[in-house]
Amino acid sequence: MSDDFRRDEEQQTEKRSRLIGMQYIDTSLLDEKPLYPEILSPDEIKNLKIIPIRVDRSNILFGITTSTSKQTLTDLTNRFTDQRVSFAIISDSGYRDYYKLYFPEKKIVYQDIKLSSENTQQLVQTISATLSTVKSDDILAYLVQQAYTLKASDIHLENQKDGLRIRFRVDGVLHSIANLSTEKYRQVISSIAIAANVSTQDPEPQSGHINRSYTLATGETVNVNLRVEVVPTAYGQDVVMRVFNTTMEMLDLNKLGLSDKERSVVDDIIRHPTGLVLVVGPTGSGKTTTLYSLINTLNNDERKILTLEDPIEYLINGIVQIPVAGDQSKSGFADKLRAVLRLDPDVIMVGEIRDQDTAKTSLQAALTGHLVMSTFHASSSSAALTRMVDMIGINPLFASAIRLIMAQRLIRRLDDRSKIGYKPDENLKSHLKLIISKIPDGYPKPDVDNITLYRAGQSAENPFGYSGQLALREQLRMTKSVQQVLKMDPSQITTELIEEKAIEDGMLTMLQDGILKVCSGITSIEEVYRVVDY
Repeated sequence: MSDDFRRDEEQQTEKRSRLIGMQYIDTSLLDEKPLYPEILSPDEIKNLKIIPIRVDRSNILFGITTSTSKQTLTDLTNRFTDQRVSFAIISDSGYRDYYKLYFPEKKIVYQDIKLSSENTQQLVQTISATLSTVKSDDILAYLVQQAYTLKASDIHLENQKDGLRIRFRVDGVLHSIANLSTEKYRQVISSIAIAANVSTQDPEPQSGHINRSYTLATGETVNVNLRVEVVPTAYGQDVVMRVFNTTMEMLDLNKLGLSDKERSVVDDIIRHPTGLVLVVGPTGSGKTTTLYSLINTLNNDERKILTLEDPIEYLINGIVQIPVAGDQSKSGFADKLRAVLRLDPDVIMVGEIRDQDTAKTSLQAALTGHLVMSTFHASSSSAALTRMVDMIGINPLFASAIRLIMAQRLIRRLDDRSKIGYKPDENLKSHLKLIISKIPDGYPKPDVDNITLYRAGQSAENPFGYSGQLALREQLRMTKSVQQVLKMDPSQITTELIEEKAIEDGMLTMLQDGILKVCSGITSIEEVYRVVDY
């Protein structure tokens, strides 16, 4: 509260005291504020809004506010008959100052969340107890702070029959963090809705974005950058918040973990920036990070780069970033894309190809000398090409405009300090040999008969045995063999046939990439099979 506001409040209170003919005290000028807890109970101080200011054997002076009732004054006069009772008007701020002296706020101690394969229930109970006592804004700030520390990608707020469950997705796996009462969650969802500009009553799914700073009760400042997805469920509005935890320094091709062959393909795209590049995979597979890294690498004074995003996730200097929201995003990016083509761009990033119109407009832009990059939902690069053909029909010109379809999944990396080696049994050896036999020439082919594989171990520092994530990738280029498939009768074009031709032309599938990483001890076979079809 500013000094000017307090001074104005005291002046108004003094005027009111003169009008009603009562004594006035400016409590901000009192050098000492002794407390008399034996005079009034805590409930009386709170509910009656009255404070004992001076007490001796013969006198009691109470400070009252303008909202204190006359009946209260009568009751107190009749109650303390052995002393002379008098009253003085004090400001609401003066009353609050005294109230804090009588009932100081409890110090909030936020416990850092440490994930463990054991004592999960105890962790949930501890964090739940803390969150039940703090403000809704503090709950959000604390959860984001801990998500940053744990490198979580998402925060899930899920309504259950008897309350709310909070979970973090860390390295691709969900972990329970806390439970909240339904009443407490109503406060939290209200704060989220205000910050993300969404409604708590809308019967349709909604998207929003939060980018602001919060100050915890401890005085710590937390910068919050979240994409917010809200969907109505049987018990209320569920929320999933994607945590943008990547700094601009991380949006670098050198930090994507590309192999030499993968990097060679990407470098070729950058050297000849025309055509369509698609990055495909499910939600949370790192598609956006890959696209931003490509954009960041292409960003220089010689190129004009435009993006169409829903929402804008990272702001990059030197790039024109255009938000596409509301009805525009629901109907696709096509209209905005046609408009930005008139702005003379060299490179265009479309947040996601969601419909036929956007697909055709993106391909037309790629045919006219632009590099167009976008994301697409498909299980593999060959499946993405099949879906694209279904959307736009067979068109040799469109097919030739596609430069690269890169599918990816994120898997967990084994912790080298605790991983456990073992020899595969004969069934597993036969399975590995079959996959490795189909790996294109130019890639290493491990000796399965003498190989040591690894599974996750445990340690006090890392109870789950994994540390960080890496990507499995496959890169489908529009080779002559693949183009020949696209000239066939549409009824004969299948995902399997496209993949077969792409492998013949040197494409490594995500499954093969995963098995090579298993054989090199980077990850476990269980982890690969958790995210890739086989």
